[in-house]
Amino acid sequence: MNDMITMDQIVREGDPVLRKKAEDIELPASKEEIETLKEMLQFIKNSQDDEIAKKYNLRPGVGLAAPQIGLSKRMLAVHFTDFNDREYSMGLINPRIVSHSVEKTYLQSGEGCLSVDRDVPGIVPRYARITIKGTNLEGEEVKLRLKGYAAIVLQHEIDHLDGIMFYDHINKDNPFQPPENSTPAEDL
Repeated sequence: MNDMITMDQIVREGDPVLRKKAEDIELPASKEEIETLKEMLQFIKNSQDDEIAKKYNLRPGVGLAAPQIGLSKRMLAVHFTDFNDREYSMGLINPRIVSHSVEKTYLQSGEGCLSVDRDVPGIVPRYARITIKGTNLEGEEVKLRLKGYAAIVLQHEIDHLDGIMFYDHINKDNPFQPPENSTPAEDL
């Protein structure tokens, strides 16, 4: 665990890397890239482990994109359980949304981000259902169909790869206005 990622490595808002479009990773990914992605996934797991999080002062997170550790590359890690107790735990390389629903969703409590140290209240409109293609840690091409909370988490992380922050989506004039044609993720 000597290469452990801590909050010290997490880039905060205002850093230009968070506003850059990240580079595609040439496949197969290098050993070093795979190693970094495994460390990113481990960080998310550690952040949810009360003892480790307390010891290393980690903020709990459900996902991490490479730009958040200052690396402008298209890879992300997620580790979470959705509202139906389904667990998602993976690293993805060059993930892309290949299709999405017209219907929108959102988290009633809003979204947060490890790179944002302040509370930004407001509804973040997201697609209710998405299909993602990407390459996993084993180098296999994967296709994921996600809805609700899982779809939100992955959209948040993929946004980081395009230089988009969650609060860019909040309606400035009416932050708590639910998007048209939407159902809260809690009810999907």
